Amino acid sequence: MDRIRYYVEDQAFGVCAKLGEKLSFSASSIRLYFIYASFLTFGSPIIIYLVLAFWMEVRKHLRRHQSPTIWEF
Repeated sequence: MDRIRYYVEDQAFGVCAKLGEKLSFSASSIRLYFIYASFLTFGSPIIIYLVLAFWMEVRKHLRRHQSPTIWEF
């Protein structure tokens, strides 16, 4: 079961896991609160989630661009 969970976390941008690391909360509790907030606010946190996922990918790309490996010259 853990294998499936880790696979889904990697494929689903890892926003909740990253927030959990930064805020010292478990990722599962952040996911649970996200689901509750989505139901209570009719899905508006999904937009915030997608913005955070986009921002994480942009930061990852910028870090790679600033320090290229030997194969990228």
